[in-house]
Amino acid sequence: MSETRDAGRPGPGGAKAAGAAEEAPLSRLLRLMATLRDPVAGCPWDVAQSFATIVPYTIEEAYEVADAVARGDLRDLRDELGDLLLQVVFHARMAEEQGAFAFDDVARAIGDKLVRRHPHVFTPDGTPLPAGSPLRDPAQVEAQWAAIKAQERAARQKERQEERQEARQEARQDTGAAPDPAPDLLGGVARALPALARAEKISRRAAAYGFDWDEAAQVVDKVREETDEVAEALAAGDPQALSEEIGDLLFSVANLARHAGIDPETALRDGTAKFERRFAAMARHLAASGGALGRSDLAAMEAAWQAAKRDEAGGGP
Repeated sequence: MSETRDAGRPGPGGAKAAGAAEEAPLSRLLRLMATLRDPVAGCPWDVAQSFATIVPYTIEEAYEVADAVARGDLRDLRDELGDLLLQVVFHARMAEEQGAFAFDDVARAIGDKLVRRHPHVFTPDGTPLPAGSPLRDPAQVEAQWAAIKAQERAARQKERQEERQEARQEARQDTGAAPDPAPDLLGGVARALPALARAEKISRRAAAYGFDWDEAAQVVDKVREETDEVAEALAAGDPQALSEEIGDLLFSVANLARHAGIDPETALRDGTAKFERRFAAMARHLAASGGALGRSDLAAMEAAWQAAKRDEAGGGP
Protein backbone atom coordinates (compact mmCIF):
# COMPACT_ATOMS: atom_id res chain seq x y z
CA MET A 1 0.00 0.00 0.00
CA SER A 2 1.28 3.46 -0.78
CA GLU A 3 2.20 5.99 1.85
CA THR A 4 -0.33 8.41 0.39
CA ARG A 5 -3.04 5.99 1.45
CA ASP A 6 -2.74 6.97 5.10
CA ALA A 7 -1.96 10.59 4.27
CA GLY A 8 -5.56 11.34 3.33
CA ARG A 9 -7.12 9.72 6.39
CA PRO A 10 -7.32 11.96 9.46
CA GLY A 11 -6.28 10.63 12.82
CA PRO A 12 -8.25 11.02 16.05
CA GLY A 13 -7.63 14.76 15.99
CA GLY A 14 -9.36 15.07 12.63
CA ALA A 15 -12.75 13.89 13.82
CA LYS A 16 -15.71 16.24 13.42
CA ALA A 17 -16.44 18.23 16.54
CA ALA A 18 -19.69 17.39 18.28
CA GLY A 19 -22.54 19.55 17.10
CA ALA A 20 -20.59 21.03 14.17
CA ALA A 21 -22.33 21.30 10.81
CA GLU A 22 -21.40 18.41 8.55
CA GLU A 23 -18.82 19.37 5.95
CA ALA A 24 -19.28 18.18 2.37
CA PRO A 25 -17.00 15.15 1.85
CA LEU A 26 -15.16 16.61 -1.14
CA SER A 27 -14.67 19.98 0.57
CA ARG A 28 -13.30 18.16 3.61
CA LEU A 29 -10.89 16.14 1.46
CA LEU A 30 -9.59 19.27 -0.26
CA ARG A 31 -9.17 21.00 3.10
CA LEU A 32 -7.29 18.03 4.57
CA MET A 33 -4.96 17.92 1.58
CA ALA A 34 -4.25 21.64 1.86
CA THR A 35 -3.38 21.14 5.54
CA LEU A 36 -1.11 18.20 4.81
CA ARG A 37 0.77 20.32 2.25
CA ASP A 38 1.09 23.33 4.56
CA PRO A 39 4.84 24.05 4.89
CA VAL A 40 4.49 24.89 8.59
CA ALA A 41 1.61 22.84 9.97
CA GLY A 42 1.54 20.00 7.44
CA CYS A 43 3.03 16.53 7.16
CA PRO A 44 6.75 16.62 6.28
CA TRP A 45 6.37 13.66 3.90
CA ASP A 46 3.46 15.21 2.00
CA VAL A 47 5.16 18.61 1.85
CA ALA A 48 8.30 17.03 0.35
CA GLN A 49 6.44 15.43 -2.57
CA SER A 50 6.33 16.60 -6.18
CA PHE A 51 4.40 15.59 -9.28
CA ALA A 52 7.20 13.19 -10.23
CA THR A 53 7.41 11.48 -6.83
CA ILE A 54 3.64 11.03 -6.58
CA VAL A 55 3.15 9.56 -10.07
CA PRO A 56 4.21 6.00 -9.06
CA TYR A 57 1.53 6.01 -6.35
CA THR A 58 -1.04 7.29 -8.83
CA ILE A 59 -0.28 4.41 -11.17
CA GLU A 60 -0.30 1.93 -8.30
CA GLU A 61 -3.70 3.09 -7.08
CA ALA A 62 -5.19 2.78 -10.59
CA TYR A 63 -4.01 -0.83 -10.71
CA GLU A 64 -5.48 -1.50 -7.28
CA VAL A 65 -8.84 -0.21 -8.52
CA ALA A 66 -8.60 -2.65 -11.44
CA ASP A 67 -7.69 -5.47 -9.04
CA ALA A 68 -10.71 -4.76 -6.81
CA VAL A 69 -12.97 -4.85 -9.88
CA ALA A 70 -11.42 -8.13 -11.05
CA ARG A 71 -12.05 -9.65 -7.61
CA GLY A 72 -15.62 -8.35 -7.50
CA ASP A 73 -14.96 -6.78 -4.09
CA LEU A 74 -17.16 -3.69 -3.99
CA ARG A 75 -16.18 -2.73 -0.46
CA ASP A 76 -12.54 -2.78 -1.44
CA LEU A 77 -13.42 -0.94 -4.66
CA ARG A 78 -14.92 1.90 -2.60
CA ASP A 79 -11.69 2.25 -0.63
CA GLU A 80 -9.46 1.98 -3.71
CA LEU A 81 -11.49 4.63 -5.55
CA GLY A 82 -10.97 6.88 -2.54
CA ASP A 83 -7.22 6.26 -2.73
CA LEU A 84 -7.27 7.11 -6.44
CA LEU A 85 -9.30 10.26 -5.79
CA LEU A 86 -6.69 11.28 -3.23
CA GLN A 87 -4.08 11.11 -5.98
CA VAL A 88 -6.10 13.54 -8.12
CA VAL A 89 -6.53 15.87 -5.15
CA PHE A 90 -2.81 15.65 -4.35
CA HIS A 91 -1.75 16.58 -7.90
CA ALA A 92 -4.34 19.37 -8.08
CA ARG A 93 -3.16 20.81 -4.77
CA MET A 94 0.46 20.92 -5.91
CA ALA A 95 -0.61 22.61 -9.15
CA GLU A 96 -2.66 25.16 -7.20
CA GLU A 97 0.36 25.97 -5.05
CA GLN A 98 2.25 26.78 -8.26
CA GLY A 99 -0.59 28.93 -9.57
CA ALA A 100 -1.24 26.56 -12.50
CA PHE A 101 -4.73 25.23 -11.79
CA ALA A 102 -6.88 23.94 -8.94
CA PHE A 103 -9.17 20.98 -8.35
CA ASP A 104 -12.20 22.91 -9.61
CA ASP A 105 -10.37 23.50 -12.89
CA VAL A 106 -9.78 19.75 -13.22
CA ALA A 107 -13.45 18.98 -12.55
CA ARG A 108 -14.61 21.74 -14.89
CA ALA A 109 -12.32 20.54 -17.69
CA ILE A 110 -13.56 16.95 -17.54
CA GLY A 111 -17.16 18.17 -17.36
CA ASP A 112 -16.62 20.29 -20.47
CA LYS A 113 -15.02 17.32 -22.21
CA LEU A 114 -17.96 15.06 -21.38
CA VAL A 115 -20.38 17.57 -22.90
CA ARG A 116 -18.17 18.14 -25.94
CA ARG A 117 -17.69 14.42 -26.60
CA HIS A 118 -21.37 13.55 -26.20
CA PRO A 119 -23.29 15.76 -28.64
CA HIS A 120 -25.79 12.90 -28.88
CA VAL A 121 -26.61 13.33 -25.17
CA PHE A 122 -26.07 17.03 -24.35
CA THR A 123 -26.61 20.39 -25.96
CA PRO A 124 -23.48 22.61 -25.99
CA ASP A 125 -24.48 24.13 -22.64
CA GLY A 126 -24.78 20.69 -21.00
CA THR A 127 -28.56 20.38 -21.08
CA PRO A 128 -29.62 16.76 -21.70
CA LEU A 129 -31.25 16.13 -25.08
CA PRO A 130 -34.76 14.64 -25.10
CA ALA A 131 -34.94 10.85 -25.24
CA GLY A 132 -36.31 10.87 -28.79
CA SER A 133 -33.62 13.10 -30.27
CA PRO A 134 -32.35 11.85 -33.68
CA LEU A 135 -28.83 12.72 -32.50
CA ARG A 136 -28.97 9.64 -30.28
CA ASP A 137 -28.68 7.34 -33.33
CA PRO A 138 -26.21 4.62 -32.15
CA ALA A 139 -24.76 4.27 -35.66
CA GLN A 140 -23.45 7.83 -35.48
CA VAL A 141 -22.15 7.79 -31.92
CA GLU A 142 -18.85 5.97 -32.50
CA ALA A 143 -18.03 8.01 -35.61
CA GLN A 144 -18.81 11.22 -33.71
CA TRP A 145 -16.60 10.14 -30.82
CA ALA A 146 -13.62 9.41 -33.09
CA ALA A 147 -14.05 12.69 -34.98
CA ILE A 148 -14.30 14.76 -31.79
CA LYS A 149 -11.19 13.15 -30.28
CA ALA A 150 -9.29 13.79 -33.52
CA GLN A 151 -10.32 17.45 -33.39
CA GLU A 152 -9.19 17.69 -29.77
CA ARG A 153 -5.81 16.12 -30.59
CA ALA A 154 -5.32 18.52 -33.49
CA ALA A 155 -6.16 21.49 -31.27
CA ARG A 156 -3.76 20.30 -28.56
CA GLN A 157 -1.02 19.72 -31.11
CA LYS A 158 -1.47 23.20 -32.54
CA GLU A 159 -1.40 24.71 -29.06
CA ARG A 160 1.79 22.85 -28.15
CA GLN A 161 3.47 23.86 -31.39
CA GLU A 162 2.62 27.48 -30.67
CA GLU A 163 3.99 27.14 -27.14
CA ARG A 164 7.23 25.63 -28.46
CA GLN A 165 7.52 28.42 -31.03
CA GLU A 166 7.03 31.07 -28.35
CA ALA A 167 9.60 29.39 -26.12
CA ARG A 168 12.16 29.36 -28.93
CA GLN A 169 11.52 33.02 -29.68
CA GLU A 170 12.05 33.91 -26.05
CA ALA A 171 15.22 31.84 -25.80
CA ARG A 172 16.73 32.99 -29.09
CA GLN A 173 16.70 36.55 -30.37
CA ASP A 174 18.24 35.77 -33.75
CA THR A 175 16.24 34.75 -36.83
CA GLY A 176 17.96 31.42 -37.43
CA ALA A 177 15.66 29.32 -35.31
CA ALA A 178 15.05 25.77 -36.53
CA PRO A 179 11.66 25.10 -38.15
CA ASP A 180 8.95 23.32 -36.24
CA PRO A 181 9.41 19.54 -36.15
CA ALA A 182 7.05 17.31 -38.10
CA PRO A 183 3.67 17.00 -36.37
CA ASP A 184 3.38 14.16 -33.88
CA LEU A 185 0.51 12.34 -35.58
CA LEU A 186 0.47 9.52 -33.03
CA GLY A 187 1.10 11.73 -29.99
CA GLY A 188 -1.05 12.12 -26.93
CA VAL A 189 -0.81 8.51 -25.74
CA ALA A 190 0.69 8.54 -22.26
CA ARG A 191 4.15 6.98 -22.16
CA ALA A 192 3.51 5.76 -18.62
CA LEU A 193 0.82 3.36 -19.83
CA PRO A 194 1.64 -0.35 -19.67
CA ALA A 195 3.48 -1.24 -22.88
CA LEU A 196 0.74 -3.52 -24.28
CA ALA A 197 -1.99 -0.97 -23.61
CA ARG A 198 0.05 1.79 -25.22
CA ALA A 199 0.82 -0.40 -28.25
CA GLU A 200 -2.91 -1.03 -28.73
CA LYS A 201 -3.69 2.69 -28.52
CA ILE A 202 -0.88 3.67 -30.89
CA SER A 203 -2.01 1.09 -33.45
CA ARG A 204 -5.58 2.34 -33.11
CA ARG A 205 -4.38 5.88 -33.85
CA ALA A 206 -2.54 4.65 -36.95
CA ALA A 207 -5.64 2.74 -38.06
CA ALA A 208 -7.64 5.97 -37.94
CA TYR A 209 -5.43 7.20 -40.81
CA GLY A 210 -6.21 4.04 -42.78
CA PHE A 211 -2.88 2.33 -42.01
CA ASP A 212 -4.24 -1.03 -40.92
CA TRP A 213 -5.02 -4.58 -41.95
CA ASP A 214 -8.46 -5.35 -43.36
CA GLU A 215 -9.14 -8.31 -41.08
CA ALA A 216 -7.77 -10.19 -38.09
CA ALA A 217 -6.59 -13.16 -40.20
CA GLN A 218 -4.03 -10.89 -41.85
CA VAL A 219 -2.70 -9.88 -38.44
CA VAL A 220 -2.33 -13.56 -37.54
CA ASP A 221 -0.08 -13.93 -40.60
CA LYS A 222 1.92 -10.93 -39.37
CA VAL A 223 2.31 -12.56 -35.95
CA ARG A 224 3.63 -15.72 -37.62
CA GLU A 225 6.06 -13.62 -39.68
CA GLU A 226 7.34 -11.87 -36.56
CA THR A 227 7.67 -15.22 -34.74
CA ASP A 228 9.88 -16.50 -37.57
CA GLU A 229 12.03 -13.37 -37.32
CA VAL A 230 12.40 -13.91 -33.56
CA ALA A 231 13.62 -17.44 -34.27
CA GLU A 232 16.13 -16.12 -36.82
CA ALA A 233 17.47 -13.52 -34.37
CA LEU A 234 17.70 -16.16 -31.65
CA ALA A 235 19.68 -18.46 -33.96
CA ALA A 236 21.98 -15.58 -34.92
CA GLY A 237 22.78 -14.92 -31.27
CA ASP A 238 22.28 -11.16 -31.60
CA PRO A 239 20.73 -9.87 -28.32
CA GLN A 240 19.88 -6.42 -29.70
CA ALA A 241 18.19 -7.85 -32.80
CA LEU A 242 16.37 -10.40 -30.65
CA SER A 243 15.02 -7.67 -28.36
CA GLU A 244 13.85 -5.68 -31.38
CA GLU A 245 12.13 -8.67 -32.97
CA ILE A 246 10.40 -9.65 -29.73
CA GLY A 247 9.17 -6.05 -29.50
CA ASP A 248 7.80 -6.33 -33.05
CA LEU A 249 6.10 -9.60 -32.14
CA LEU A 250 4.45 -8.12 -29.05
CA PHE A 251 3.30 -5.08 -31.02
CA SER A 252 1.75 -7.38 -33.63
CA VAL A 253 -0.02 -9.35 -30.89
CA ALA A 254 -1.42 -6.08 -29.51
CA ASN A 255 -2.71 -5.32 -33.03
CA LEU A 256 -4.29 -8.76 -33.22
CA ALA A 257 -6.05 -8.18 -29.89
CA ARG A 258 -7.40 -4.85 -31.18
CA HIS A 259 -8.73 -6.45 -34.35
CA ALA A 260 -10.36 -9.20 -32.31
CA GLY A 261 -11.97 -6.69 -29.93
CA ILE A 262 -9.90 -7.97 -27.01
CA ASP A 263 -8.14 -5.75 -24.48
CA PRO A 264 -4.53 -7.05 -24.51
CA GLU A 265 -3.85 -6.06 -20.90
CA THR A 266 -6.90 -7.96 -19.70
CA ALA A 267 -6.05 -10.96 -21.87
CA LEU A 268 -2.49 -11.09 -20.53
CA ARG A 269 -3.68 -10.58 -16.95
CA ASP A 270 -6.16 -13.44 -17.32
CA GLY A 271 -3.54 -15.63 -19.00
CA THR A 272 -1.10 -14.99 -16.16
CA ALA A 273 -3.80 -15.79 -13.57
CA LYS A 274 -4.52 -19.06 -15.40
CA PHE A 275 -0.83 -19.95 -15.32
CA GLU A 276 -0.68 -19.22 -11.58
CA ARG A 277 -3.75 -21.38 -10.97
CA ARG A 278 -2.42 -24.29 -13.01
CA PHE A 279 1.06 -24.01 -11.50
CA ALA A 280 -0.42 -24.36 -8.00
CA ALA A 281 -2.48 -27.35 -9.18
CA MET A 282 0.64 -28.90 -10.73
CA ALA A 283 2.42 -28.60 -7.37
CA ARG A 284 -0.49 -30.36 -5.67
CA HIS A 285 -0.38 -33.22 -8.20
CA LEU A 286 3.36 -33.60 -7.63
CA ALA A 287 2.86 -33.67 -3.87
CA ALA A 288 0.10 -36.28 -4.20
CA SER A 289 2.53 -38.58 -6.02
CA GLY A 290 5.34 -38.01 -3.52
CA GLY A 291 7.17 -35.38 -5.54
CA ALA A 292 7.77 -31.68 -5.06
CA LEU A 293 8.69 -28.61 -7.04
CA GLY A 294 12.46 -28.25 -7.24
CA ARG A 295 12.98 -32.00 -6.75
CA SER A 296 11.02 -33.35 -9.72
CA ASP A 297 12.35 -33.66 -13.25
CA LEU A 298 10.77 -31.88 -16.20
CA ALA A 299 8.91 -34.98 -17.37
CA ALA A 300 7.19 -35.38 -13.99
CA MET A 301 6.29 -31.69 -13.90
CA GLU A 302 4.89 -31.86 -17.45
CA ALA A 303 2.74 -34.86 -16.51
CA ALA A 304 1.46 -33.01 -13.44
CA TRP A 305 0.83 -29.91 -15.58
CA GLN A 306 -1.28 -31.91 -18.04
CA ALA A 307 -3.19 -33.42 -15.12
CA ALA A 308 -3.88 -29.92 -13.80
CA LYS A 309 -5.20 -28.89 -17.23
CA ARG A 310 -7.49 -31.94 -17.33
CA ASP A 311 -8.81 -31.12 -13.87
CA GLU A 312 -9.58 -27.57 -14.93
CA ALA A 313 -11.40 -28.82 -18.02
CA GLY A 314 -13.53 -31.12 -15.88
CA GLY A 315 -11.72 -34.29 -16.88
CA GLY A 316 -10.04 -35.01 -13.56
CA PRO A 317 -10.59 -38.11 -11.42
